[in-house]
Amino acid sequence: MNFTFLARYQPVLLSLFRFVTGLLLFQYGVAKIFKFPVLPYFAELKPLIFAAGSIELVLGAALMIGLFTRISAFVLSGEMAFAYFMGHMFSKDTPVFLPLLNGGTAAILFCFSCLYLSAAGGGPISVDALVRKEGDEPSGALARR
Repeated sequence: MNFTFLARYQPVLLSLFRFVTGLLLFQYGVAKIFKFPVLPYFAELKPLIFAAGSIELVLGAALMIGLFTRISAFVLSGEMAFAYFMGHMFSKDTPVFLPLLNGGTAAILFCFSCLYLSAAGGGPISVDALVRKEGDEPSGALARR
């Protein structure tokens, strides 16, 4: 089957993908920092988990609106890679390599989703795109008459 008809939706779907990825990371930040919803594994946060929650809260919100998408996504990708290795793979005495066994599947998926967004950008429905459009049109003293 040929699905080339879907290609015209690619830019909008990129923006939707960026928004949903940011929303999911934002919810982890809210759960860690504001304790909502109450989850037992976020009850007593270590400083490293608090820092991760702060990054997820702020940069997840930036991803949702598409502000500084590339740099935000790149930092989040690194954070998720760090989270996988420190929080999942090497959290026990012996390393557990399989993500299915160590609970790190979401961290890996977030890592590569954010890595993709850092390369692809935020799409047409984002603050970045809005700022870029305004910057493309000279105004004021620089405008051509």
